Amino acid sequence: MGYFDYSREPRADIAFVDMKSFYASVECVARGLHPLKTSLCVMSRAENASGLILASSPMFKKVFGKANVSRAYDLPFDVHTRKFSYYNAKRQGLPTTPEFVKYIEDWAKVTFIVPPRMDAYIEKNIEIQHIFQNYASPEDILPYSIDEGFIDLTSSLNYFIPDKTLGKKEKLDKVSAMIQREIWQKTGIYSTVGMSNANPLLAKLALDNEAKKTPTMRANWSYEDVESKVWAIPKMTDFWGIGSRMEKRLNKLGIFSIKELANCNPDILKKELGVVGVDLFFHANGIDESNVHKPYKAKSKSIGNSQVLPRDYTKQADIDLVFGEMAEQVAIRLRRAHKKTTNVSIYVGFSKAAPQRHLQAQMKIEPTNNTNQLIKHVTTLFRKKYTGGVVRHIGVSYSGLVDESYGLISLFDDVEKIEKEERLQSAIDAIRDQFGFTTIQKANALKEASRSLERSRLVGGHSAGGLDGLK
Repeated sequence: MGYFDYSREPRADIAFVDMKSFYASVECVARGLHPLKTSLCVMSRAENASGLILASSPMFKKVFGKANVSRAYDLPFDVHTRKFSYYNAKRQGLPTTPEFVKYIEDWAKVTFIVPPRMDAYIEKNIEIQHIFQNYASPEDILPYSIDEGFIDLTSSLNYFIPDKTLGKKEKLDKVSAMIQREIWQKTGIYSTVGMSNANPLLAKLALDNEAKKTPTMRANWSYEDVESKVWAIPKMTDFWGIGSRMEKRLNKLGIFSIKELANCNPDILKKELGVVGVDLFFHANGIDESNVHKPYKAKSKSIGNSQVLPRDYTKQADIDLVFGEMAEQVAIRLRRAHKKTTNVSIYVGFSKAAPQRHLQAQMKIEPTNNTNQLIKHVTTLFRKKYTGGVVRHIGVSYSGLVDESYGLISLFDDVEKIEKEERLQSAIDAIRDQFGFTTIQKANALKEASRSLERSRLVGGHSAGGLDGLK
């Protein structure tokens, strides 16, 4: 290894707690069912059995082999009749033997398909946060998402486990087990815990790569485990911060493993990948500068969101509508960040059957965060590039961000009109901040193709692209 003297690196006793299949588990418990032994999925538009699978129980995944954000017609059975679907099975390349058909139909009969209830999930999350506070002060707790959170137990280990014959690693494991037990006793939900006597990154890696496979659903990684465990992560995309695109970029540099990344020349990584490359180098060596109290946040270089559409969209007017809604949503987030954009990007994902898989386009614009201007730019860009096809996934992103005080006004601009639009925009934002995004909507929201009201029922863009970042 040779790069780092870990004795000089900071150490903290971190537990990263993840609620196992949280949404599905909440629904199972509400019905008096075992979260790990019940086949259940949370599906949008469940009443019509034609939506997206937003969450599913471990048993559902095991039986049907389906991850979240797949569709009802991807299942090997008809959701209405619970009969085996030979058409769907053929599309998925599944066997159609009598034994397999019976296996699927038997499980289909006892599978629960339920609609999402975000209010219930938020309420349960608050209950779990209160449990965390039984073990650490609020300042030592960092919610990571609605079903995950970091807890810094450095100050409380000896309080809960005063036994001086035990080391910190053993104490951290015991306290983590206590947290797991209390969550299960009070909520019925099972949890997985990644632990580290070093930093939050190693706790997260321990959870993702080991804890989920152990009988206790706990694992502890520290600096001493970097070579044997971090470097041994089999897939690069299983490492925090490396997606499929980043993996391809690293492969082009001749890096095909975490070990090779950790031993690469950081100057090369910085030259080819910028600051992100240097961060990955440190992370691959187990070094993480963040902590629970002051978590490291990378500077946002863009603001955007995407969504999977619930059905095939083929009419350009319908696609224009949902693109306009998303352009408005991201424009609001832009104003909240007190930024303007100088670059607009769109993404279009097509149906699996389409010859073209996706298209991407971007355009430079004058600095703005005005909703109407951004809707115009987004729809213009889409119309210019779109030549037809079945659309199932769209995305909008604003980059090249500048401070909102920056602006260009020409002699031909109507300054009074611009100021009037800004005042109106600010008033609408203020009302939505106080009373919710849906309190003011355009009449287009009532159209069948609109996604605005449906997406308002989702939280934080989870799974299907809700009103990410908006109240």
